[in-house]
Amino acid sequence: MCPMAKVLIVEDDQLIAQGMVQHLTAAGFDAQSVGNGLTGLARLRYERPDVCVVDLMLPELDGWRLIETARGEGIGTPVVVVSARGSEHDRVHALDLGADDYLVKPFSMKELVARVRALSRRGLRVAQHERGQPILIEELLLDPGEVQAYVDGRSASLTPTEFRLLYALALERGHVLTRDELMQRLWGRKLTYRDRTVDVCVRKLRQKVDRSASTHTFVQTRFGVGYRLEPVPK
Repeated sequence: MCPMAKVLIVEDDQLIAQGMVQHLTAAGFDAQSVGNGLTGLARLRYERPDVCVVDLMLPELDGWRLIETARGEGIGTPVVVVSARGSEHDRVHALDLGADDYLVKPFSMKELVARVRALSRRGLRVAQHERGQPILIEELLLDPGEVQAYVDGRSASLTPTEFRLLYALALERGHVLTRDELMQRLWGRKLTYRDRTVDVCVRKLRQKVDRSASTHTFVQTRFGVGYRLEPVPK
């Protein structure tokens, strides 16, 4: 973990917010909290924390809109959603909007710290790994220095998590990575029953990369197993 990585908590329940700040601070983070969505979005825009923890049911601007607006403006800060809304639909919708992880209340503060630490570490590793040495596969260019992919010379507008998944597949070009392998590499935990985090991220990659590419699709499915990156002519 980067020393004193900054964590912004957007949570209107003061007791929960205080608990998160205390546990994250004790774990070595610079953690601060705000109580409404508009203030949270403003802080996210201008302070660019290393990780943002967001409740969904917020006053003034709910968590859904906060995430959607931030991603629409190109803010790539990793986002952990914490919410009492625990249905599969809610989790998938949050991931679709650009969240990186999801915790259902009530949750263990130790688990929150672990999730935040994993996101902070992954962002640092991607930024440092092979900086300045892009990977070019047909019309797809992956640039770890920019943490971005380019299709036919145009930015694919990937979030950091989407880039990490695509980059992980590119490093293992032609080799199938299981959903569990991807979950452990990117999210630092084992795949659980009905967890669609990896599948949602792959779907976003296909929308942003495969659909835009002129002559190939890149993210291929090995049904019942996982995914691989291999250019296949359209």
